[in-house]
Amino acid sequence: MDPELEAFIPFFPQTDLSDPVAARAYFAGLAAAVPAPDTPDMDVEDRVVPADPDVAVRIYRPRGARGAVIWLHGGGFVMGDVDTEHPWAARIAESSGAVVVSVGYRLAPEHPFPAALDDAYAVLNWTVEHADELGVDPARIAVGGHSAGGGLAAAVALRSRDEQGPPIRFQLLNQAGLDDRMETWSARNFTDTPWFHRGKMVASWRHYLGSRPATPYAAPSRAADLSGLPPAYVASAEFCPNRDEDIAYAVRLLQAGVSVELHQWPGTFHGSQAILSAEVSQRQNAELGAVLRRALAD
Repeated sequence: MDPELEAFIPFFPQTDLSDPVAARAYFAGLAAAVPAPDTPDMDVEDRVVPADPDVAVRIYRPRGARGAVIWLHGGGFVMGDVDTEHPWAARIAESSGAVVVSVGYRLAPEHPFPAALDDAYAVLNWTVEHADELGVDPARIAVGGHSAGGGLAAAVALRSRDEQGPPIRFQLLNQAGLDDRMETWSARNFTDTPWFHRGKMVASWRHYLGSRPATPYAAPSRAADLSGLPPAYVASAEFCPNRDEDIAYAVRLLQAGVSVELHQWPGTFHGSQAILSAEVSQRQNAELGAVLRRALAD
């Protein structure tokens, strides 16, 4: 474990997903304690995207932005919204210079798969259709997210390819949840890692899938064909149950002819980049913005 992160482990919050309502309230309290960057150089606006049902979004518009990213928060498919994601979405907008459309997708178990995916895909279509209004090039649209949001981003990319939907320039998958089978070494063995461990992984997939069988749009690792997908940045944390499925997905993308940047962060755990004082967290957060800036440039 990175020494700067290890010092915080005794104080890092312990949660479970057995009671989703209580977990959401606790998660919201944790998020409120994370300092958000100042946003004087961007416009921040709450909007509603017309869909069935409508989808709440928060839009961050840095001055001079030319590209955009559909940003999907983490929280095990169970927790999170545009408010809890505000510190991170604002950082992404600030560091990437891109318009960030942060999606308040519906949460499980009340709204199991495919509700969250439908919401994210509706926002992708809306963003492309309203590119002029947002001041961005419709050919410079990326999808990205943390954890469950990273899995949703990968699923949006698969669905858009299969349905000949809007062209996606790039996909950013940060510690993504991609495989409901949970058969990798890290998924089986990381039973007591900080913040996210096998027990929460099992609960997350159970809530998200409900009674439905998993498809590639629920768990992108199940997709047989990864060709024709957008270039990707895949990041994993060393002590994270999702680690091995993330690395395997990146390798499969490469084998399918997709350009991939893969970064395995040593000494980190799932969500540890929230410890902003650690040097490795600062590098992780800066890199997310940098790769988006590069991907959406000329």
